[in-house]
Amino acid sequence: MKTIKIILISIGILMAILLVVALFIPKDYKLERTIVIQAPKDSVFNYIKHLKNQNEYSVWNKMDPKIKNKYTGIDGTIGFVSSWESEVKNVGTGSQTITKIVEGESMISKLKFEKPFKAENNTEISAIALDKSNTKVTWAFSGSYRYPMNIMKLVFNLEKMIGKDFEDGLKNMKAIIEKNN
Repeated sequence: MKTIKIILISIGILMAILLVVALFIPKDYKLERTIVIQAPKDSVFNYIKHLKNQNEYSVWNKMDPKIKNKYTGIDGTIGFVSSWESEVKNVGTGSQTITKIVEGESMISKLKFEKPFKAENNTEISAIALDKSNTKVTWAFSGSYRYPMNIMKLVFNLEKMIGKDFEDGLKNMKAIIEKNN
């Protein structure tokens, strides 16, 4: 009985420590990658503002050749929804909705995951002209954890988990756009 009491007290103390630590861990997170594409900004932006084009460069779409995609609305406009369903765990089930377009500059969307876990994040793809034939593209992913789940930042490193996927996606995008220009 004494051993069980010691174990329960230890678990309580550990939980209290974790809750206090979570108070000092930022809730927000952001992952961002950039690449320079040798193409005029207008043609780059006209490509990146269409969610269907992500099927060509996103590494997650390439993970599952049997992925089921569904589209609602007019691609490249606010309110367009791209939904997917996959049995591959790293792809899962979810949707992405265009929430804002700054014509010629950026496309912002809400990303909702249903499986393998529920989450909502924001994504932004932006294009900045470096000169007439070179465009810097930035792909960003952001969101926030609720307290005390922000303690998960100590365990899940976003950079390690999906940073390379963003880099590979941008490299795929670069190859596609440069080939077509």
